[in-house]
Amino acid sequence: MANTRARLEVRQARSSDVSGIAALIRRVYEDMPAYTYGEIRGQMNNFAEGCFVAKLDGKVVGYCASMRVSQGLAFSLHDWDEITGNGFGSRHDPTGDWLYGYEMCVDPKVRGTRIGRRLYEERRALAEELELTGIVFAGRMPNLSRFWRRVDGAEDYLEKVIEGKLHDPVLRFQMANGFEPDGVMKDYLPEDKKSKAYAVRMVWRNPFVDRDQPKKFRLPRGVEQVRIATCQLQARQVKDYDEFMRGIEYFVDVAADYEADFILFPELFTLPLLSFAEKELSPQEAIEALSWYTPKIRKALSKMALEYNINIIGGSHPTRMEDGDIHNVAYVCLRDGSIHEQEKIHPTPNEDYWWNIKGGDSIDAIQTDCGPIGVLICYDSEFPELARRLVDEGARIIFVPFCTDSRQGYLRVRYCAQARAIENQCYVVMAGNVGNLPNVGNMDIQYAQSCILTPCDFPFARDGIAAEASENVETLTISDVNLADLSWARAEGTVKNLADRRFDLYHIEWDGKVGKPHSGGEKIVEAQGGKPLGPKHAGGG
Repeated sequence: MANTRARLEVRQARSSDVSGIAALIRRVYEDMPAYTYGEIRGQMNNFAEGCFVAKLDGKVVGYCASMRVSQGLAFSLHDWDEITGNGFGSRHDPTGDWLYGYEMCVDPKVRGTRIGRRLYEERRALAEELELTGIVFAGRMPNLSRFWRRVDGAEDYLEKVIEGKLHDPVLRFQMANGFEPDGVMKDYLPEDKKSKAYAVRMVWRNPFVDRDQPKKFRLPRGVEQVRIATCQLQARQVKDYDEFMRGIEYFVDVAADYEADFILFPELFTLPLLSFAEKELSPQEAIEALSWYTPKIRKALSKMALEYNINIIGGSHPTRMEDGDIHNVAYVCLRDGSIHEQEKIHPTPNEDYWWNIKGGDSIDAIQTDCGPIGVLICYDSEFPELARRLVDEGARIIFVPFCTDSRQGYLRVRYCAQARAIENQCYVVMAGNVGNLPNVGNMDIQYAQSCILTPCDFPFARDGIAAEASENVETLTISDVNLADLSWARAEGTVKNLADRRFDLYHIEWDGKVGKPHSGGEKIVEAQGGKPLGPKHAGGG
């Protein structure tokens, strides 16, 4: 008899499930905003063990997300945005003694197949395996609006549901699965109109844990080593494209010989391709000349990443987009053969004036074999909101390719990059250009001191610098960083910048279009201000 393939699979969620989960959320919550892909990735990256999917015949039909939190936080007054870190699950505490569930949904078309019960069983098994005190979440009350005129408030509605006088399908299901109501929470989720923004705190207590002597969890100082190379590249005249790429391949080869996991090149590292033009090109001519090389550069960097077994962050390269605008784009070529793009969000005044470069409108963490990373191109590192979004999505290393013409410009980027490392408790890697190209308008002079920066706490380098190049010389700087030190610092460090954010007072609200493909269309550009200071230099930090 032929074997038949299992139709139902319940397991830990993976990055390949993100699009399926997003589609499920849209089907289930037609009357509420859907998650962005970045939020779903953040939920997995921040606590992968707490996210589960159910797939029926290859289609995602169920999803639940949870995180560990302290008892004080779990039982405090809070709303959904506050407890989840605005939907990213970024308030996960690896030393927390309670499992907090903040998402549970099942495709309406498969209800009755006990998908929800199976997902609850996965959560319960996880809590028991980790020896947590229990599970807590805020349950919806979807029939509250329907019976609002027949009850004396949300508390009265809950009592009548418990007594069996009124029916609420969600609450009855949760109580049938061993969860006990523990009070009503007001204004938990304003978008939940059916529940009139109310929720019920539901609790399951682990019978295998001694509640009189609660366990105190500590995070061990583990080792999760990643080797990073940052290339401080000399701007030099080349005779053709092949000579330029041989120079790039040389540094990739050296970094690979040192078994580096990543190599970072500077912003605008491809500008030497203009050096063999017969005459100095105008800004418009230079853009067109560089854009012509884009497909070749992508292909060459991806080929090197595969052959040398190294992840390449290709600095940035001016690229003409499909809508005709010029964007400054970092091509991230991973050693699995995939190619990712991160556009510069904030063009500098010089980029805007000389090259008419426009800013991108999407920023997300990039999944790699060493965990999620982020890229902030030069000036973008000076805007804290961008780094915070990347870290909320799970990024633990942020790469900052830069191009600065003066020490002041360099220090603006450097000090801001160090601040991003401290406030987000992550590593920040910088790589810049040095030297000059007399016949290339945007490479008049360069100043750089590339480095690998760390948070400032006991597990890290005394001055917050894991490695640093000499000023204004071409070199490759290599250092090992321990990602596990970041996890320890976030949970048990001297300060806990991420955990101590006041979500009850403030959070970052991103435009709903962020993370979606660019819509294109004609743009009207109005001049703002006069000619920037300095020569035709696109960088400047």
